[in-house]
Amino acid sequence: MADNTNRGVFSLSGVTGMLIATALLLAIAFGLTAWAIGVQQGSASNFYDASPITNSLDNVKAISEENANFAFQDAK
Repeated sequence: MADNTNRGVFSLSGVTGMLIATALLLAIAFGLTAWAIGVQQGSASNFYDASPITNSLDNVKAISEENANFAFQDAK
C-alpha cells in the first residue's frame, strides 16, 4: 500500500502558499486600518457632548422614573 505523503491543506505548499497567505494577511491589515481611520475621522467630527448630563446631575434621584431625562443621548 502506498503512503500518501504528498498532501496539503489547500494543496498549495511552499513559497506559493506562503506568498498567498502573506498577501491575504496584508490585505486584511490594510482594510482594517482604512476602516479604523474612517471611524476615527467620523468620530472626531461628530463627538459626544456630555453637557446635558453633567450640568444636571444634582436633579437625579436614586429611584425615579424621571432619570430617563438625564440619560445619555446620541450624538447629533
